[in-house]
Amino acid sequence: MLPTLAEVLRLPPLQRARPRVVAGADRLDVPVRWVHIADVTDLAHLLYGGELVLSTGIAMPDDPEALRRYMDDLAEAGVSGVAVELGRKYHTELPPAFLDAARAAGVPLVQLDHGARFVEITEAVHVRVVNEQLEELRESEQLHSVFTRLSVEGAGAAQVLREVARMSGRPVVLENLTHQVLACDLNGADPAAVLSSWENRSRAVRSGSRTVYDPDTGWLATGVGAPGQDWGRLVLVAGADPAPRQRMLVERAATTLALGRLIEHQQESLERQTHRTIISGIIDRSYTDPEEALVRARAVGVPLQGRPLLGLVLRLRESGGGLAGQALLSDTAEAAARACRELRLPALVGSLDDLRVGVLLPVPEQRSADPALRGLADRVAATVGDAAVLAVGSSAEGVREVRRSFLEARQVGDAAVRQSERRPFYRLTDLHLRGLLHLLRDDERLQTYVERELGALLDHDARHGGDLTEMLRHYLEAGRNKALAAGRAHLSRPAFYDRLRRISRILDADLDSVEACLSLHVALLSLDSVRDDR
Repeated sequence: MLPTLAEVLRLPPLQRARPRVVAGADRLDVPVRWVHIADVTDLAHLLYGGELVLSTGIAMPDDPEALRRYMDDLAEAGVSGVAVELGRKYHTELPPAFLDAARAAGVPLVQLDHGARFVEITEAVHVRVVNEQLEELRESEQLHSVFTRLSVEGAGAAQVLREVARMSGRPVVLENLTHQVLACDLNGADPAAVLSSWENRSRAVRSGSRTVYDPDTGWLATGVGAPGQDWGRLVLVAGADPAPRQRMLVERAATTLALGRLIEHQQESLERQTHRTIISGIIDRSYTDPEEALVRARAVGVPLQGRPLLGLVLRLRESGGGLAGQALLSDTAEAAARACRELRLPALVGSLDDLRVGVLLPVPEQRSADPALRGLADRVAATVGDAAVLAVGSSAEGVREVRRSFLEARQVGDAAVRQSERRPFYRLTDLHLRGLLHLLRDDERLQTYVERELGALLDHDARHGGDLTEMLRHYLEAGRNKALAAGRAHLSRPAFYDRLRRISRILDADLDSVEACLSLHVALLSLDSVRDDR
């Protein structure tokens, strides 16, 4: 937010002195932090950097070597420039040796052709600097106020992006680690212009630091998540070189999005809260002794000891977000608890997050759980309709194994919401590889795996408009039969073989290796799941 040297030279007190840049005209974009008036050559040790030095030149040495040392010292101190008034020592122009020393040191040198009132110049520059800093503080306070309110309200991503678009007047996009759009607010811009070929364009914008500006695309991008554990990237389509306020805006918004992911939005009954606490403690292994979990469960009327245990997950098909999403989650949890009571099934029922309700169900031995599961599914559906699917984990013989059962049920539920075939409930045996990858599509580890296996090839296609990724897909889906794959790709065999050699070189992979090809095939299926375009 500091003014540049070019802006300072346009201030009225300096304009009255008729400034003329005689050296370093290409460096006038340097910021000016302060003004320092000095007519001594032993000056550098008094400076902190960013100063515009004003001088009458009266103490300037005549020796060219001494002038060079003077300018070198100022350059090392980091001054923004030197302005010298004519009339005291130099009458018509600054000596060539002075100009040469400034050019060699890379310090802008300004000649003031008319008598200057240094006090007025100092006051004008300092007022400008202080006002800029006050404005920056005001803007920072405004951003803090807005995004603190959003954080406290538990605002969803759409609301956060809407605020960013409003405050910046520019489109804003939230993407995941594989450059797929998670949410956006286009601020009235043409969707085709902003989002067309998003993945390819986004891959070209490398984030070497936390926040980066790419002049080719005009994008200002910053990571979302904890440093080193990012789960996405926030992109402001800023256009021209963004102002510091825009950088503050996207960074504050990214922090709000990261916090929002950690905040639970639901409101629950006291019973549901208690059940949720016990379930979470078992899943997270918060209890130092499993007996504590058994005691707590028994205290709320759910005996867990001596019975097989099933971890069930009621997975919402969609998250409405905000109060509507909280209400649906609460209705689903209460419907599940009521169904268990009606079926005389003692169970712990509580929300796991804003998309899932967990049910820890003890099953009497020598009795199939399927009738109870069908009854539970029917009763929940009578309340929330088709809004949720029931996923069932494998049987656990004790509290220590419940975590595995819930994790399995969570995976099954995430995949089941994308299944076209509708069932009362789903088990892991009902799903195949594509379903498994669909449930992991939002996992950063899977996205990292896709990037590690295919990133170089995807980047190559994005840069050159190529189709090598599709050629690899033809080859793998043809069971590594090159002739068959060439036919499916509508290419001659020599042309297809040449593409395979290029793919092998780009990925540094042996396409004749079964293991390498299997890994690449799984990565392609994972890419389809991440893109969700099939």
